[in-house]
Formats: sequence, structure tokens, C-alpha cells
Amino acid sequence: MDKEVKKLLEQYKESLKKGKENFDKAWYFCADEKNANELAELTLKGIKRGTASLKYWYEVEDEKIPEAGDLNIITDWEGKPVCVIKNKKVSIIPFKDVDEEFAYIEGEGDKSLKYWRNVHIDYFTKELKEVGKEFNEDMLVVCQEFDVVEKL
Repeated sequence: MDKEVKKLLEQYKESLKKGKENFDKAWYFCADEKNANELAELTLKGIKRGTASLKYWYEVEDEKIPEAGDLNIITDWEGKPVCVIKNKKVSIIPFKDVDEEFAYIEGEGDKSLKYWRNVHIDYFTKELKEVGKEFNEDMLVVCQEFDVVEKL
């Protein structure tokens, strides 16, 4: 196991012992158990190699924008570590400019851009509605491409 990965996993274990539930480098996909677990499994299998989120949330929550080289622990819905990923590329682009290649890399559904757009418009619209904002296709999206570097 790579030294960086080992260190990250040790930090995560320590945070769990201390009762910290929000270790910033450990997270699950989506906002529901079914999808979180399915996408973790797709990641573990190497099918899902990308993810996208609205840049708006990083700004509002004052979070660091992901960068190439960042390591993260992907968990299932219950917080059980599934794998460690390493970002190889991070792009910030308008939603309307996300292309077929990225949709395929994200690895969900039939991997088409049409599927990707439909699912993400629905998700982002619901997510923003909760805070009284409206989604539009000019909104910036943080697109992360990653590799699994350790299966747990």
C-alpha cells in the first residue's frame, strides 16, 4: 500500500475513534442509500471513474475545490470504506459544456451524455430548490476524473 494512502486511512480511522463523522476526505456519492451504494460498487469495479458537483456548493460551504492528486476515501452509505481514489484531472466548466467523454467516464446508467444530463439536471434542480435557487445550464460544474488506487 502506498504511503500516502496508508496515512489517509490511518487519519480516517483516528477520526472515527474520536467520533468525527465528517472526515473531509471520506464521502459517499449521491444523497440516498441506494445510489450511494451502487455508485461505490461501480467505482470499486473501475466503471465509475468520475464525478460531478456544482461549484456553487463549494463556494457556499467554503470548501476547497478538488485538485489533481487529491486522495479520497469512497464509502458506502453507512460510512464503511470501499476504496481510495486519486484525482487525475479536475475541470470546472459550464454544465452545458459537459461532453460525451466525461459522461462515459462517470460510468452511470447507459453512460450516454443524454442519460448524464437528465440525471444531473434532476439532481441539481432538487438540490438547489432546497435553498431557493434555480438550476440553469450555465452553472459551473466541478468535474473530477479519478482512478481507484486501493480497494478496501
